[in-house]
Amino acid sequence: MASVKLTNVKKIYDNNVVAVHDFNLEIKDKEFVVFVGPSGCGKSTTLRMIAGLEEISEGTVEIDGEVVNDLQPKDRGIAMVFQNYALYPHMSVYDNIAFSLRLQKESEDVIYDKVTKAAEILGITEYLMRKPRALSGGQRQRVAIGRAMVRNSKVFLMDEPLSNLDAKLRNQMRAEIILLRQKLDTTFIYVTHDQTEAMTLADRIVIMKDGYIMQVGTPDEVFDMPDNLFVAEFIGAPKMNIVKTKLVLEGGKYYVTPFGAKIEVTGEKGDELRKRKVPAKDILLGVRPEHIQLTDAGHDSIPCTLVVDEMMGSELHLHVDTADGTRLIVRTPTLEMSKAQRSAMVGGAKLHISFGGNAMHLFDAQTEKNLLT
Repeated sequence: MASVKLTNVKKIYDNNVVAVHDFNLEIKDKEFVVFVGPSGCGKSTTLRMIAGLEEISEGTVEIDGEVVNDLQPKDRGIAMVFQNYALYPHMSVYDNIAFSLRLQKESEDVIYDKVTKAAEILGITEYLMRKPRALSGGQRQRVAIGRAMVRNSKVFLMDEPLSNLDAKLRNQMRAEIILLRQKLDTTFIYVTHDQTEAMTLADRIVIMKDGYIMQVGTPDEVFDMPDNLFVAEFIGAPKMNIVKTKLVLEGGKYYVTPFGAKIEVTGEKGDELRKRKVPAKDILLGVRPEHIQLTDAGHDSIPCTLVVDEMMGSELHLHVDTADGTRLIVRTPTLEMSKAQRSAMVGGAKLHISFGGNAMHLFDAQTEKNLLT
């Protein structure tokens, strides 16, 4: 078993700055949990408290049911992979991976078996006699992971391990970490500021802001039903469009009224509003760019003017202004457009857009909480 439990964990620095507020989380055995949020949100500090590299100001951290607050990092049964790799430049790849095993006074036969097995899994066997300076960034990261692998730790902690790599290598290493997780079959806690990494790697995502947990959920849950405006805007690329408008109730049906249109809230969301008897009120309406369609002029369509178009290959990102000057982003697949339609997407073009009533996200204008969570 390799469960991790944080109960009322706080980190307060000497100048009374609170970096992490009352953090509560249970991580199950063999679960892959990602802490994500903007710089300074407390995610790395929380990871370092689990590792024992930061003192815990209040609360408890348990690994396998044992409180580890007062244990040294080496005694916690964890292995950590850092952002900067932290390899010894004067040692070969083999010796870097073997270093912790030699500290544990393992026999050279055991060390050889563990190092060569890890190298084979990570595809770095041919580099074992090289020094780190002779490796690419991605290869160095594999060495750092290999060094953690051989320790047979209960929990893997990874602190922004891909942030120093270029975009192509990050994509490749994300896939390799998924495969590695399948082979190791252990508990992972992974920190990143990149929501794409969080969505592709995690069983559950912990979204943080200013030292607080904003939401914990599966990738589907945080994308489809964000608890609050911060999560809604943080998860998804391009980010969700947010518009101030009103929620109105007429004849037992709920409508929103952005830009002079009147759009019914339909499907499960309309049913849930009626079930909860939500009163008419000012709201913040959220619509993801991929849920907005180009359409013909009509009763529920919204006229707008194209300002900028970004060609992304398989899709276009259209930045449009509504009649009142509100800027929206529309994400539309290029395969669904004819060559003539694509050619017409130039600055100043007049367009009409629409979005479905079940694709909308509704947030209280005051609290910024989702009305349906």
